Amino acid sequence: MNRRILSITKVFTFDSAHRLNDYEGKCKYIHGHTYKLELTLKGPVDEKGFVIDFHDLDRLVKEEVIEYVDHKYLNELFDFNPTCELLGLWIWDKIDKAVKNEEYFLQKVVLWETPTSFITIDKKDMG
Repeated sequence: MNRRILSITKVFTFDSAHRLNDYEGKCKYIHGHTYKLELTLKGPVDEKGFVIDFHDLDRLVKEEVIEYVDHKYLNELFDFNPTCELLGLWIWDKIDKAVKNEEYFLQKVVLWETPTSFITIDKKDMG
């Protein structure tokens, strides 16, 4: 069977609080979000029919990201201003490092801060 390349995506949620530093809007005060995280990996389908088993991806993301940020105050965790953009880049770095040396790779991260506001990071933009 020829090894076709495809993308798989899994969606996660977590709740965190933060405040934005050097900001003059409402978000300068402590507030919380239910973040929605969409992670897309891309790679060949293996002999079992997987790019990566969804169960394994779930465990990886929970260990690398969710357990660290869920129900936490982000300003106490990070030395950067916890904007959606910078949090998304942190997530990218954590997952990208965790899947190094695998046949699949991180293709895209989408992080929703609210039901109408999100950031997207794509591999082609990461150099």
